[in-house]
Amino acid sequence: MAKSTREYGEKAQRALGMWVKLARAYATFNKTTVKDIRRYGLTQPQFGVLECIGHLGPMSIGELSRKMLVSGGNMTCVVDNLEKEGLVLRRHSDEDRRSVIVVLTKKGSDLFETIFPQHAEFITQTAAVLTVDEQEELARLLKKLGSAIER
Repeated sequence: MAKSTREYGEKAQRALGMWVKLARAYATFNKTTVKDIRRYGLTQPQFGVLECIGHLGPMSIGELSRKMLVSGGNMTCVVDNLEKEGLVLRRHSDEDRRSVIVVLTKKGSDLFETIFPQHAEFITQTAAVLTVDEQEELARLLKKLGSAIER
């Protein structure tokens, strides 16, 4: 016979309920944003690389991997595909010639400047189901949860 979450106690039931709601909200929000990103002809990781470099400037594959929480091998593949499309290129670092830095090309920069404002507006509209105060509170709570777990 299947167990009910009630059998684990009130604290566990509350935590499990929160986790399920968080997971479902993330899955739904992510599915919606991936669909928006695909209309630009990009995968989510490709869009993420363009966004990172577009906002933060050139960085190594290792830095990109840490920012996007993916493996270095996966990031290398993403950068390879963006390079084939002429959106990024690799340069040796001026400080350390062993280090390779990923930079946006003119084509990549132009694409980023065109699509990111549209995507930002899409995210804004999607999040508008919450009030400004609710969005700020949710962001604060998620940061608190993530920071505590990360330690």
